[in-house]
Amino acid sequence: MPELPEVETVRRGLAPVMEGQVIIRAEVNRPDLRWPLPDRMAERLTGQRILALRRRSKYILADLSSGETLLIHLGMSGRMLISGAMVGEFHHDHPAPQKHDHVILTMSGGARITFNDARRFGAMDLMPTVTAEGHPLLASIGPEPFGNDFSEPYLAARLKGRNTPIKSALLDQRIVAGLGNIYVCETLFRAGISPLRLAGKVKKPAALVPIIRQVLSEAIDAGGSSLRDYRQADGELGYFQKHFQVYGREGQPCETPGCGATIKRTVQSGRSSFWCPACQR
Repeated sequence: MPELPEVETVRRGLAPVMEGQVIIRAEVNRPDLRWPLPDRMAERLTGQRILALRRRSKYILADLSSGETLLIHLGMSGRMLISGAMVGEFHHDHPAPQKHDHVILTMSGGARITFNDARRFGAMDLMPTVTAEGHPLLASIGPEPFGNDFSEPYLAARLKGRNTPIKSALLDQRIVAGLGNIYVCETLFRAGISPLRLAGKVKKPAALVPIIRQVLSEAIDAGGSSLRDYRQADGELGYFQKHFQVYGREGQPCETPGCGATIKRTVQSGRSSFWCPACQR
């Protein structure tokens, strides 16, 4: 499932062709994705100007001139693809309709935004902008990792005394927004912390804050990580997977000079943790 860097990359790709533009036509081709789509969704979107395109954790939020906000979650295989506009240095013509094109937005500037989702694990909803943060999918999410609220004292306080593994704690969206399995594995490797160590036993938890930000920043700069279905808004792959130091590298040698150990995989709460037993304690 796309994590913060992938969703932020998609948001940045969509912003130039959506912010400030009017949705001159909205097409909704099925009644549901993971959950039922909002009532009269096409009618409520058509004619509305997109005032801002934001991200909250792994969700894209489009604030509309109607006073509503469109919430978008990509799920496992969802893609927001742009056609009929310049994206970077290339112009992408409108493609032929595809089987899994579930929602199509035609923008006043000539761009077409297509939400394609083969597995239909994605989601969309409409809610009042003024109460958007109270939406059931957003209400319990913790601070954004790049925000001021995600500080070193904050993280130290949230981890203090916790008897859950540090890997599980960092995956808890109530503690920090947007982190998923890939970037927690990479963060813990850089921090030299075993994913098995209890959160309350991490000696310097505050040191994780700048490492989390560094890993996420590098991933965003690389366009995210493409492992299966994820694509950027222009259809291109992300490239951060080329820089993985532990994730997906079970049995391969650790890249730390002089280490000599091999990367291990451990299953924690049904998720694979990749780590170096020599570098991470």
